[in-house]
Amino acid sequence: MRIEVLCEDKSSVPVLRQLLGAALEGRPRGQDHQIYYHPHRGLGFLAPDLKSRPIPSKSGLYDLLPAKLRAYQSLAPDHQILIVVVHDADENDPHAYYRQLEYLFRSLSPDHYFVIGIAVEELEAWLMGDFAAIQQAYPQADRDRWSRYQQDSVCGTWEELAYVLEGRKKAQQLIRLGYPAVGIYKGEWAQRIAPYMDARRNRSPSLQSFLQRFDAILTRAEGDIIRAN
Repeated sequence: MRIEVLCEDKSSVPVLRQLLGAALEGRPRGQDHQIYYHPHRGLGFLAPDLKSRPIPSKSGLYDLLPAKLRAYQSLAPDHQILIVVVHDADENDPHAYYRQLEYLFRSLSPDHYFVIGIAVEELEAWLMGDFAAIQQAYPQADRDRWSRYQQDSVCGTWEELAYVLEGRKKAQQLIRLGYPAVGIYKGEWAQRIAPYMDARRNRSPSLQSFLQRFDAILTRAEGDIIRAN
């Protein structure tokens, strides 16, 4: 089965590669899966007309998603694709995002399996869910600051991670600088922490929910493929 992972930005890829790669390693023998990661430049916005062509200058996940789902449906309508979409909730309602994405899949790509992952508040919450991984990548990490973080809360998660990893002075400098410097640091944090992440000990409810859905949908797809053959 071909697994297409569509995510919001490049910093998501190391985390998803580690976690989904580990999930695939535990699959029953005889199942052949190829997984591909497609980062975008931010979240973007859905066009009012879901059948319209994307604006050439736009490259966010939502800018391109309707067209990509239509393409998957047109080019591979054989149930052999699992499409995974992952992005941050930011300060918005993750359930509303989930319902919106579910509608898109059922409307534009009804013949494919899909899994939706919404990180609450940001994907950095999934990093904050595994302090053992943080400590292996950053031995100087501030455990006291980390222990005061309320998992999956809307609190400025990347800023909290910056305090944990970089210390107060550097974190405050980074917060003042903003983007694009923040994006560079987010990518570095993910690259360094992701290889040590273990979903079994991760405290993030939004991550656990995503991985449970991934396992359940992939199990169903595998069963359907076996029965079809």
